[in-house]
Amino acid sequence: MAATIVQSGSYDLLIDTGFLVDAFTLDDTTKGVLDNTKYVLNGTTQYASVIDGSTTISVNRGRQDTGDQFTAGSMTFNLLDGYAGGVFNPFNQDSPFFDSSNDQPGLAPMRNVILTREGEELFNGYIVDYMYDFSLGGLDSVSVTCADRFYVLSQTYMAEYNVSEELANVRVEAVLDLPEVNAFQLPGERNIETSTITLGGAAAYTVPNGTSVAAYMAKINESVQGRIFVARDGTFTFQDRIGTTLSASVADFHDNGTAIPYDQVGISFEANQVVNRASVTHAGGSPQVAQDLASQATYFIQTTSISDALLHNDTAALDLANYLLVAEPEARYTSVSTPFYSLTNAQRDTVAVIEIGNTITIEKSFNTGNTTTSLAQELAIEGIQHQIDLSTGHRITLFTSPTTLVYELILDDLIYGTIDTENVLG
Repeated sequence: MAATIVQSGSYDLLIDTGFLVDAFTLDDTTKGVLDNTKYVLNGTTQYASVIDGSTTISVNRGRQDTGDQFTAGSMTFNLLDGYAGGVFNPFNQDSPFFDSSNDQPGLAPMRNVILTREGEELFNGYIVDYMYDFSLGGLDSVSVTCADRFYVLSQTYMAEYNVSEELANVRVEAVLDLPEVNAFQLPGERNIETSTITLGGAAAYTVPNGTSVAAYMAKINESVQGRIFVARDGTFTFQDRIGTTLSASVADFHDNGTAIPYDQVGISFEANQVVNRASVTHAGGSPQVAQDLASQATYFIQTTSISDALLHNDTAALDLANYLLVAEPEARYTSVSTPFYSLTNAQRDTVAVIEIGNTITIEKSFNTGNTTTSLAQELAIEGIQHQIDLSTGHRITLFTSPTTLVYELILDDLIYGTIDTENVLG
């Protein structure tokens, strides 16, 4: 049953017990009756709500920087089994979650686990580890580690795969459809954007036997420079190369009381942001190098290199090398964090469901002598962290990357009516 967390909202933490509550059962006088409309062949999975026994919940999804690769999102939570009468104990055969017919605990590894707030999913994945702490004379506790469905791809390996030249999104779909992968097959389990990037298909691009699916997805994303991740509701998501966007901000964070408040903001202005020489070599090709000589004269030579890229030819490799160039360091907001107790109900609803790839605005005021100035930046979400304490409330931290915004052309507008690279037809 859902629980209200102080100044945060209504939350639930649900674990698949492994039981089917309305499944047809042979030789059962009630559940085994033919033409029964209540007990059916596939049945419905029974979920146990464990929110009442929880103390803290932590969710980490995405990445903190565009230089990082996406990995499986994670959730950890702690349960005080003493308050729940020992029902989480895997050895307790009297627990309502114990599957006596198969002689195994219902709350077990690789069971589906879902965290919700006000009915919206914040995490959907699998339990990968239970750590039970028996405390003599105290409260027994359970520490549970979970991973989203990207974890399955990291545990799945491909047979030798002879690929064809095709768009990156087609390659991603084809890998998921391989018989030894067979992932995200149900309707609505994929959100795959059409790509503009073509991947190679000659013999040099053959995928060796034993290649990790997650590692190969990372290799695809290295060439695409987009995003490959599992969304908060468990949907496999592919986003094409990050570039200009028409996306409007889904949330505005200000420190002047006019929008969503925050109490922490990260600011980065570092020399290592600069990339003024980039080398990209596609499989079987030669290095394609892009340089910014003016940047090198000021910031010295700072290089990034990608070898064995999956791009289909030298032109695509050189395009990627140019894409990777960053001529000058730029001060930017790298993260923003806010506690839910400082938000209105409407603001909590907005912030809780922000997703990777969304655009937000962060504005901060700076005192400059006798005056105050403000700097606002439009940023893309790369990573999301939820910290939930059932006694004190919910905090969310968003990790960001710079994004180049273009705006819809508006006739006769002094700013948005100018035809240039920043104002486009919608």
